[in-house]
Amino acid sequence: QVQLEESGGGLVQAGGSLRLSCAASGRTISTYTVGWFRQAPGKEREFVAGISWSSSSTRYTDFVKGRFTISRDNAKNTVYLQMNSLKPEDSAVYSCAATYWTGDTGRYNRWDYWGQGTQVTVSS
Repeated sequence: QVQLEESGGGLVQAGGSLRLSCAASGRTISTYTVGWFRQAPGKEREFVAGISWSSSSTRYTDFVKGRFTISRDNAKNTVYLQMNSLKPEDSAVYSCAATYWTGDTGRYNRWDYWGQGTQVTVSS
């Protein structure tokens, strides 16, 4: 089993930055694709960004391209989401998820483990 724990959320002004962390325990996630998702009140959960096990593949949804960067440190069993130029519409609970996949292209359509999420609030 893989346990995922997010941290780094908080309150920030529009235009500011936050770095979220997704720390894994129970098993190494060095062979897992990891993704970040978000869910705002009254809205469905949506994919934000993902990264393959080797970091050779990353994927972003259009509304964060150029502002968010996903990265990972397999030695620390942690995946990060650097969020810059934050907007009020980025406010949501951000969660990370993982799926075992050793392909270099990553797998972004199936997720086996989820974290509880961390709140990000961007004030205008």
